[in-house]
Amino acid sequence: MPWAWTDRMRPVQVPPTTSTFKLMLLRLLRSPLLRMVYFALMLTAFTVAALWLAKFAGIPGNSLKTMQANLPFTLLAVLPSVLAYWLLVRVVERRRVTELDWRKLPHLAWGAMGALLLFMLLATQLWIAGAYAITGVGNAPLWTLFLLTAVAPAITEEIISRGILFRLTEEGLGTWIALAVSALFFGFMHAGNPGATAWSSIAISIEAGLLFGLLYHVTRSLWWCIGLHAGWNFVQGAVFGIPVSGIEVDGVFDSQLQGPDWLDGGGFGAEASVLTVLTCSIITLLLARQMLRADTTVAPFWKATPRTDAEIAALR
Repeated sequence: MPWAWTDRMRPVQVPPTTSTFKLMLLRLLRSPLLRMVYFALMLTAFTVAALWLAKFAGIPGNSLKTMQANLPFTLLAVLPSVLAYWLLVRVVERRRVTELDWRKLPHLAWGAMGALLLFMLLATQLWIAGAYAITGVGNAPLWTLFLLTAVAPAITEEIISRGILFRLTEEGLGTWIALAVSALFFGFMHAGNPGATAWSSIAISIEAGLLFGLLYHVTRSLWWCIGLHAGWNFVQGAVFGIPVSGIEVDGVFDSQLQGPDWLDGGGFGAEASVLTVLTCSIITLLLARQMLRADTTVAPFWKATPRTDAEIAALR
């Protein structure tokens, strides 16, 4: 039983209910759900501040419609999510941000390389199936596309979808529920894009949402996810000239998707193609097998046995 001091400086015993209450309150304040709320509030505040700063400094915004982008605004676009995440981990969770450790930075390059190989394989499959054809050489604004399709979306979406939603849901509700929730969120987050349909959102949930979630679970590295995400978007749009999640871009190659919607993805692009879903699902199954072999799945709180501090830290 803990001790306290009276006004006469004599130690007295504190009832155990006091320390138990404080412990329960601390756990509540650091619960996965409330940590999501903290992140959302900080992200909103920092985004408003970043937009005000951009307006005050006269920094023009980025736009996919007009194909305009600049580095200062791109940095202001990603800063709110990075800063909110860093503060959540360091101040609320009181730990190092190991999933974004600079020593894991090579994972960024490995993820980008994996995206290049994966999309080259997919483009080859679409070409063999007669659904993809190169019609000429384009005039792609590579730097602009890099900022618009690779840097900003990959960093912000991976921090939110994997760093926050998947990681914290897994901590509370287990790995399988976290995979389903984060994948559906990621897929339907693109539901407002040009040419989007219910199928395109489901396709992204399966081919990307599940893959990225399992990739984070296996590696515990957001750099891997950011690299794969950024590389996928850039290679798809800037190199092969294929719409990125429904958004038309000019690539190094002028190209054309053709064939039935289930094959070429319709107006949304290759990400809604059945070939893309099947190809990415193979990698997803390989990652799932690795997870099951390593026995790293997390049970939901109603089935889980109490975890040690080291086991909880491993989830982050």
